[in-house]
Amino acid sequence: MMFSLHYVCSYLLLSSVVWCSDAFQLLPSSPPSQRFSSSALSVATDPQEKLKLSVESFQAEHPSAKILECDAAQVQTMNAALWSTLATMSQSDDAQHVCMTFPQIPLSALTSFISDYAMLRLDDRLMAQLPELERIQISLLQQHDTVVQPALVIQTQSRTSQQSTPPQLLLMDEQKCTAALKEFVNGTVVGLGACPYTKTPDWSATGLEKRGVTPGPVAYNFCADADACAAVAAFWESVSELLATPETEISTTLLSLPAIGAGLTPQDHDRFAAVVELISRNLCLFRGDGAVGLVHFHPAYTRTKIHPANLPAFGHLPPQSWLPAMLQHNNGQDDIAQSMSENDWFLSNYQRRAPHTMINILRVTQLNAAVGAKSIVDLPLADGTTQKASGITLYSKNAIRLAEQGKDALDAAMEAIWEKYQ
Repeated sequence: MMFSLHYVCSYLLLSSVVWCSDAFQLLPSSPPSQRFSSSALSVATDPQEKLKLSVESFQAEHPSAKILECDAAQVQTMNAALWSTLATMSQSDDAQHVCMTFPQIPLSALTSFISDYAMLRLDDRLMAQLPELERIQISLLQQHDTVVQPALVIQTQSRTSQQSTPPQLLLMDEQKCTAALKEFVNGTVVGLGACPYTKTPDWSATGLEKRGVTPGPVAYNFCADADACAAVAAFWESVSELLATPETEISTTLLSLPAIGAGLTPQDHDRFAAVVELISRNLCLFRGDGAVGLVHFHPAYTRTKIHPANLPAFGHLPPQSWLPAMLQHNNGQDDIAQSMSENDWFLSNYQRRAPHTMINILRVTQLNAAVGAKSIVDLPLADGTTQKASGITLYSKNAIRLAEQGKDALDAAMEAIWEKYQ
């Protein structure tokens, strides 16, 4: 699957990250393991020895804490290990204390993560939808109030009676989720031409051969967990797999997250929007948008309910308020734009209404080949401002096609999938 619009990340901390510009050359990593034993802190000059002694000092002060060492050398494996650890801790009701070391990761990378995590916890809008993060505190390992080597101290509080464990989805298993998703891809993405480079649910990047892209299989990955940390971990594991595998073996990845925002209520949609924003934010923090693009899906996808509603949001459709201007800009289709109602514009959301929450993880090399060098244009909007926009031709065509289908037909197609695979 491939969609031509690829907005650039704009998180504040992005400019402060000086590491990882070329970090997406995947190196193998092994799972975390317990290593250092307690001992007295002594003078050392070697960085690795300093780290070891600092960790041993920490363990002497916190004998019940777990010490984990992660040998990841790249951002995707580091994040996969970190978020997997956070998921394990989040899913336990007990208070826990962990020191996680990253000997091969620059301290600047962990500093950026800690700074962004602190900002995230101050964001009331997001935290209202990410309650599991309230129990998790993360800081850099310090010695005498001075940051030492790359190591994180992670603490969770005991779960209170008010902090219930996120519910697990029981309606669909992996096999059913994948089958339902393939039917959606075949009916909407292929059948309605939502993506011109997808011809079957199992094969992607068709038609880009002359631009240097070889078509390849679609990977269908799955995470049944309702915990946000587990979803982020599954995302980074999928990114690691994609970038470590030739495009002839995995062209693109569809990651199913059926327990994230499971349902059609506004609360379900808010939960979905918050979790995928967390994922996009974490990716952009390390400039991962230079390696992969994201396309977010949810059964009740509504662009006007995505933050920010009237500005680009990474991985999402262009703002609905931009669609009239896009049609007018696309070969001057003023008559069509004038004839379409707000209800017609709303139907554009259906190109992102999959049977369950899903993220399409795309290679940026394929996106660049698909959109071409002249994809980004200046788009004059109705409010008098001008915004950079991409994929105008495709999104204009999709808006018209979906309006022609009509809400009843689009709803009936989705209901048929749900009934078939529940």
